[in-house]
Amino acid sequence: MSTSEMIEVEHFYAHPPAALWRALTDPELHARWWAAGDVRPVVGHRFELDMGPWGMQPCEVLEVEPERLLRYRFATGSLDTLITWRLLPEEGGTRLRLTQEGFDLDSPLGRRALEGMRPGWPKVLARLEAVLGE
Repeated sequence: MSTSEMIEVEHFYAHPPAALWRALTDPELHARWWAAGDVRPVVGHRFELDMGPWGMQPCEVLEVEPERLLRYRFATGSLDTLITWRLLPEEGGTRLRLTQEGFDLDSPLGRRALEGMRPGWPKVLARLEAVLGE
């Protein structure tokens, strides 16, 4: 299995870390910018994200540092990638650093996901910006 590819995206938000943390961990807000699901910042918490045409994707929270880091396994049993959200306070706001890693490049699903999410994540983060601005 080849898993050398990773997606890394950064975006600066003129909002405090607490606002981004809430958007990442509050199911109602999360559904408004990315996907519906019972995401919670609790290590070991299992939940599903409704990815529309790609179906319900099982996830498990692996690491939590409130207002700093949220890491979970995404699409357990199929895509099996790790998504990490890092919140980095900066003057005037917060830099969000997103990584998604563990794509199986030997699998057609892994390649399609990598090719789709590389341009897709910036669009998702722009929707997050819109929700934070409301």
